[in-house]
Amino acid sequence: MWIDTAINEYYKFLKAQTRIMQGTGWIIISTPFLGLFNDAIEIYCKENNGIIILSDDGKTLNDLEMMGVSSSRSQKRKEVIDKILLNYGVSIDNNGELITQSTLKDFPQKKHNLLSAIMEISDMYMLARQNVFSVFKEDVRGFLDEQDIIYTPQFISKGSTGLEFTFDFQIARKEKEIVINTFNSINKTNLSKFLFSWDDIKETRQRITQKTLYSLAIINDEEKEIKTEYLDALAAKNSDYILWSKRHSEANIRKIKAA
Repeated sequence: MWIDTAINEYYKFLKAQTRIMQGTGWIIISTPFLGLFNDAIEIYCKENNGIIILSDDGKTLNDLEMMGVSSSRSQKRKEVIDKILLNYGVSIDNNGELITQSTLKDFPQKKHNLLSAIMEISDMYMLARQNVFSVFKEDVRGFLDEQDIIYTPQFISKGSTGLEFTFDFQIARKEKEIVINTFNSINKTNLSKFLFSWDDIKETRQRITQKTLYSLAIINDEEKEIKTEYLDALAAKNSDYILWSKRHSEANIRKIKAA
């Protein structure tokens, strides 16, 4: 199946496109991920007595300000940013830098968390530009509430690689557990990341809970047609999905309500 090759190639790409540069007192990690101005997202690292400080050098919030999205002048945006930072264990210092600390042992996870926080906060520009009041994830939350589903938002689980992964929602049943990710727009990159995350936590999670773990992708198909190859990839990895336009069908309701 092409998705196995795609996942392997994706991680090879990440490693090949990561650049290390020596700055003044800091080591700069240039990642393959792009910021608001289509420039590489960079993470700055400095070691001091066994503690590694990781920073975005203030670029994330500064870029948002330059694009007209102020976090300091909007209490709602500040609340959103605070929730994102809390979720990833990242803080903001007095200079507006996104900061986290690690040891050598947990450096991969902390770097992963800081990068995730940078990208999620940067996405706020798209929300402001389109004046979107309710993002797709919140629409899905409303759908779960509508169906009286008890769930855990922003569910974190550690996988066999030792890394922790965040899923949008988790539903716990008597004999099974479901992790859910939402896709307002689906592509090979975010699909591969989701399937890798789900596959990585599956064995560990089932051993801990003694429940069968399922994964579910909820995909927004209302404004665009979803490629069949993406749905085939989900099926090949034993991951189920719900197309948003068909969320109220009996079959899809059963996917989130079945015991």
